Amino acid sequence: MIPDLRLVVPAAVCWLSAGLLVTVPSSVGLVGVISSVFAVICLCLLFWRTRPTHRTRVGAAARPVWGTLLVCGAIVGLTSVVVGVHAPLRVPAVLEVAARKHQTLSVTATVWSLPMSAPGGVGAGAGSLERVRFRATASDLTVPGSKTAGVANVRVPLLVFASAQPAEGMQLRIGEVVRLEGTLTLTPAGDTTAALFFAAERPRSLEPPGWMLAWANDLRWEFSQNAGRLPGDGGDLLPGLAIGDTSSVNLSLDAAMKSSSLSHLTAVSGANCAIVIAGIMLLGGRVGLRRGVRIGLALVALAGFVVLVTPEPSVLRSAVMACVALVSLGMGRPGRGLPTLALSVLVLLLIEPWLSHSYGFALSVLATAGLLVLAGPLARALGRWMPSGLALVISIPLAAQLACQPVLLLLNPTVALYGVPANLLAEPAAPIATVIGLLSCLAQPVLPGLATALAHLAWLPSAWIAAVARTTAALPGNSLPWLGGVAGALALAALTGLALTLLLARRESRSRRWSAAALAVLLTCTGAYAGTLLGSQIGRAARFPADWQIAACDIGQGDAVVVRDASRDASRGDSRYALVDVGPDPALLEDCLSTLGITRINLLVLTHYDLDHVGGLRAVLGRVDTALVGIPENAEDEGLHQQLAQGGATVRQTAAGDQGTLGVLDWRILWPVSGSTRMQTGNPGSVTIEFAGRGIRSVFLGDLGEDAQNALLRASPLGRVDVVKVAHHGSSDQSAALYEALGARVGLVSVGADNTYGHPTRHLLDMLSSKAIHVERTDLQGMVVVSAADDGTLLVWSERPVTPG
Repeated sequence: MIPDLRLVVPAAVCWLSAGLLVTVPSSVGLVGVISSVFAVICLCLLFWRTRPTHRTRVGAAARPVWGTLLVCGAIVGLTSVVVGVHAPLRVPAVLEVAARKHQTLSVTATVWSLPMSAPGGVGAGAGSLERVRFRATASDLTVPGSKTAGVANVRVPLLVFASAQPAEGMQLRIGEVVRLEGTLTLTPAGDTTAALFFAAERPRSLEPPGWMLAWANDLRWEFSQNAGRLPGDGGDLLPGLAIGDTSSVNLSLDAAMKSSSLSHLTAVSGANCAIVIAGIMLLGGRVGLRRGVRIGLALVALAGFVVLVTPEPSVLRSAVMACVALVSLGMGRPGRGLPTLALSVLVLLLIEPWLSHSYGFALSVLATAGLLVLAGPLARALGRWMPSGLALVISIPLAAQLACQPVLLLLNPTVALYGVPANLLAEPAAPIATVIGLLSCLAQPVLPGLATALAHLAWLPSAWIAAVARTTAALPGNSLPWLGGVAGALALAALTGLALTLLLARRESRSRRWSAAALAVLLTCTGAYAGTLLGSQIGRAARFPADWQIAACDIGQGDAVVVRDASRDASRGDSRYALVDVGPDPALLEDCLSTLGITRINLLVLTHYDLDHVGGLRAVLGRVDTALVGIPENAEDEGLHQQLAQGGATVRQTAAGDQGTLGVLDWRILWPVSGSTRMQTGNPGSVTIEFAGRGIRSVFLGDLGEDAQNALLRASPLGRVDVVKVAHHGSSDQSAALYEALGARVGLVSVGADNTYGHPTRHLLDMLSSKAIHVERTDLQGMVVVSAADDGTLLVWSERPVTPG
């Protein structure tokens, strides 16, 4: 059967135009005018073609084309209007000024997601504060102490990072209006979040949620508490399976679910909505309700379900699609799958064009499209070699994974080798856990005993899914590396399309069917092997320098750089290591240290206390000899010192003039200046350390800004260095005079891929280029390692080759 594609083209045009317009909102006027003129031309041509004198065969064939073009032009024009209206409300002028001047903002915002622990947060005991993150929408903004008037009636989507007591942080409720004070950083244009907001204090509640949101909050909280009393991974995973609440899923289980391609089970989607609607329709039919009444009840239940599980992109897509299907059924014209999906995409993108940049939304749409378009043909093709029932079971996860894999590569350049088998094992348990878990959640307020019994019953399939995820993730070769970026995604999409063409093509004889299948398998294996070779960079791995002296870990947006005393024999394991900062995530730092073969840190330097520099501390607790730290700003910072000391480290508060040795390397502290009243804490107070002696001479600038760098230049005599760790991940706040004085040959930029700060900035890159400093950056190259040849030449190795341009 040929799929109905009449709405697919307008939906794709809407997606492309929305993606462009939200990225370049200044173009909405021009695009709106061009699309309107185009639509008018198409309308005139359509009327001219349908005149009685032009009712020819050619004209009849052209009418659908001109009609589609007319719809596309109208959709682009409408999208430009929506973006033009919403863009100033998302990023008002006062927000841009506050971000540029680093001003403190006072914000009234509504919480719209469950608060979750920020990755890598380290507490200081039972009474310590922890870092939480949540999404919120700001409705008014003011700058305290400023003569500039604030703005109200805006709609600024924020990702908020705030400190809170562990129990208190999780008590923030969806729909609650809070007051926040802090600083912010704008995200790139087109991001679903307009800014990252860093609260300086705990959120202050101004207004509780409305009754419906309060009802949903209470249900979620009670169910989460009930599930939390169940043992092991099954209890942690159950809220995610039933209502999409993944706040209890720990980092290791989350990583296992992702690497085994099972994370979609905790993202509420079409299957969950279908279960709710089917339950209402079937029960209503059993008690004799008319179809219209059942459809009305199903719509009400669907709305309540969306409120309960929170309106994530996948939930919105599923809910809108379900509503379209129910309305079509009520009109006596049951909709077909692909047009219903396309119409849902159109509706959502016209309401919220910024969804065009949401990976969650894209994966939800692609997975559904894969099931609608590929599952049937795959089942028929596989049915030539196996029982039809087994072929159908295999085709469902296979279709979804084939459709989603190119986009998944943009997030993580690996291919899950065992994703389909893992889904075959886990998928049968998912609806059981979902249905029973949802019933337990709904029964909690009225029948707590029954709710507890149902939760225990749902625990079994939940634990099974978690066990499948962990077992699959531990298998050798589970995640095959692949060529990353857009090139890798396009290559995999082309390979998949070619293999599917060969596999699904009609073959009259058995020999031809087997030949086509063998060719498809051979093509897939050959392409996978080539992609894996490119992704793993075997040739580059073979050239890893054994005598390396500096290694910048690829730990995302943060700093973690290792300095090695290269005079020791690495084969005997007696090298000495210094680690400057620990990055944001213990797991990422642990991976880097394991790759480098480091089990002990002889000297740890914490330049300052931002999360992206201290969040990974748990990875080295109990493994540090000496720790050099700056002035603590609060009790939370002092708690980090206590944890280091409890792990056996000697903790020293350091300042300019301190010095020591690391094997044959000498180190000295250049900044901050002891006794100075300025620039002692935060970014301006970043501990700056220099390593010299035998081997590479290097300096690490932490997050010093231009003023602090100039002060450092005045305060400490600086010599020429070989390597400089560029300050603040490559921000524009840099001193050209300092880099001129350092005269480094290599500049290491420790920065996260696709970070929302725009680091490293073009200003910084141009400045380093003008000083003849060669830039090595972890976002593009992964781990970067520097060694020195006998003649003094610096040799640089990286996990990924430098991409031209």
